[in-house]
Amino acid sequence: MLRSAPKFYEVAKRIVEITDDCILVAHNAQFDYRILCMEFRRLGFEYERPSLCTVELAKDLIPNQPSYSLGKLVRSLGIPVADRHRASGDATATVKLFKMLLDKDSNKTIIQESIRLNPKHQLEPRHIDIIAKLPSETGVYYIHKADGEIIYIGKSNNIKKRINQHFTNTNSKSKKIQLQVAAVTYETTGSELVALLKESEEIKRNNPIYNRALRRKIFTHALYSFVDDHGYLNLKIDIADGRKKPITTFANRQSAKSFMFHMVEEYKLCQKLTGIYNTKTSCFKYDIKECAGACIQKEAPEQYNKRVEVLINKNSYNNKNMVIIDKGRDIDERSAILIENGIFKGLGFFNLNYQINNMEILESIITTMENNRDTQHIIQSYLRKKKDLKIVHL
Repeated sequence: MLRSAPKFYEVAKRIVEITDDCILVAHNAQFDYRILCMEFRRLGFEYERPSLCTVELAKDLIPNQPSYSLGKLVRSLGIPVADRHRASGDATATVKLFKMLLDKDSNKTIIQESIRLNPKHQLEPRHIDIIAKLPSETGVYYIHKADGEIIYIGKSNNIKKRINQHFTNTNSKSKKIQLQVAAVTYETTGSELVALLKESEEIKRNNPIYNRALRRKIFTHALYSFVDDHGYLNLKIDIADGRKKPITTFANRQSAKSFMFHMVEEYKLCQKLTGIYNTKTSCFKYDIKECAGACIQKEAPEQYNKRVEVLINKNSYNNKNMVIIDKGRDIDERSAILIENGIFKGLGFFNLNYQINNMEILESIITTMENNRDTQHIIQSYLRKKKDLKIVHL
């Protein structure tokens, strides 16, 4: 959508004209206003407009809502909206919400008091300087104190935007980071998978003070298999157990269940033998003639197990030798994640295909990294999410 969009300097004059003598109304106005000011500042122009924040107004006029995010708020208020997360859709939703808030503010006192020249939580000058030096690219970032100590490590598909959020969020952790931050360094990766793997390893290595709450495992549930008394391969979602070897892991039970429902459809599996339908007789799919009858031993176990094995083989890289190819840091570069005998060996970047087809060269460009349950979860989750990844089997 943005490929043919104009640059900011091409529309800056028009923005000044259409907002002249106006009040900017936005959902989370501090964010939109700050971005406008920052872009104008780059052009050497000080942009100032009064503003109204519909988040603040909604909290005053419609209290006790479960969420004040735009999507959830308009849904709970029954406001029809189309094209969410698109400029026109979000703007239209904000207009409808604002009209409702105007109606609710019968005395017009809150809206008069809420108009401000600058929204709350403005960025400090030193925060603006830090953000100005950051790229809007995928990578890992490190937040430092004045003595150089790393206090937080994160990854983002847009480092500049993510640090902006750290500096404007009002939760307890963000406020502490805002007080202590002196510098932000970063490493671009191009690939989100590389960023996730680097973030995981860097947090373990540096143990930053504000990452310590994240030390809990990044996955809670896993997929296991077993053979029942009739010789059928059964699949089971269970709480992750370090003593067992899972096929794949999940961040929570809901994502695990969603995965299993899709697999039942894709591989024509039995609901009973995948733990979805708890019954002592036939499963629901058999009753509507969409299951071949493995649940009541009508389908031969050899035939059924073949499909289960295909699923297991596709969603696990146990004993596999392969390279996952993803985006690189430049247009002519690619990233390579090396798996040997089902073990994550490390990652690197390359420009020419022969570098990954020659094992000696491949091993020389790979930076060795630790293989653990977190890295396995990260890689398996990413492979499930990105269906079009290029994989080279060695």
